[in-house]
Amino acid sequence: MRAPIDGSVAVVTGASSGIGRELARLLAPRVRVLVLVARRRDRLEALARELQGTSEVDVQPCDLGDRDALAALVDHIEQTHGHADILINNAGLGDIGMFDMAPWDKTERMIELNVRALTYLTHRLVRPMVKARRGGILMVSSGFGLTFMPGFAGYLATKHYVTGLSESLRLDVASMGVVVTQLCPGPVATEFEEQAGNFTGMRPQRFVEITAERCARAALAGFERGRAMVIPGLAVRFGLWLAAITPRFVLRLVYGPGARWFRARQDLHTKRLTAD
Repeated sequence: MRAPIDGSVAVVTGASSGIGRELARLLAPRVRVLVLVARRRDRLEALARELQGTSEVDVQPCDLGDRDALAALVDHIEQTHGHADILINNAGLGDIGMFDMAPWDKTERMIELNVRALTYLTHRLVRPMVKARRGGILMVSSGFGLTFMPGFAGYLATKHYVTGLSESLRLDVASMGVVVTQLCPGPVATEFEEQAGNFTGMRPQRFVEITAERCARAALAGFERGRAMVIPGLAVRFGLWLAAITPRFVLRLVYGPGARWFRARQDLHTKRLTAD
């Protein structure tokens, strides 16, 4: 079963940058209507100007963490376009640091966006797809949704949720003509680290990190083929496979020193901020 991309009404969240923007660029020449959703109106309008003449582009600035605005967004899609054929849940918020040291308001915003908003959009938009027996949902998760690691507890937990939802929902709606694919990338050259607050000074190795465009192309190709999971990049696929076959007690032993280093690094960073 293939995702019905051509001639569809497609909704892309987090479309103002990174993977979402590249997915929008790839979809624009193929879909009938492209609904671009993100907080930053200026970036959405710039992207819409770039895509002008490819398809009907509907710019919808929306803070998905605002529950009233989120509900109004779905109402608009249904009233203006009938229903969405394709939903790409790309919007998300990251965080780097020890869980007990994270500001609660940031953790709460992350859960609101990565879990609640994603689930609400999926629940509202998948029902018409099931009724029409046609549709597709691409969940942008993370390689972190398939493993565990110190320094990412809150973010990693939200991506485990996305993985669980994606796998189960795929089974729920497969017989009704709806494709559900999850994208589980490793490091991608986007604004994620800046947004998440990378205080470690470390950057992913070049052989591991891929461009947002490459990630988007792999995601869309797998989605169109109806694959359950897409993991772009050979190095990341190998690393996740190795983590999957390694006993968890071994991983805990391996990650233990890293957790202590992470905490010491964050303590030092916090002291420097306080001193400034």
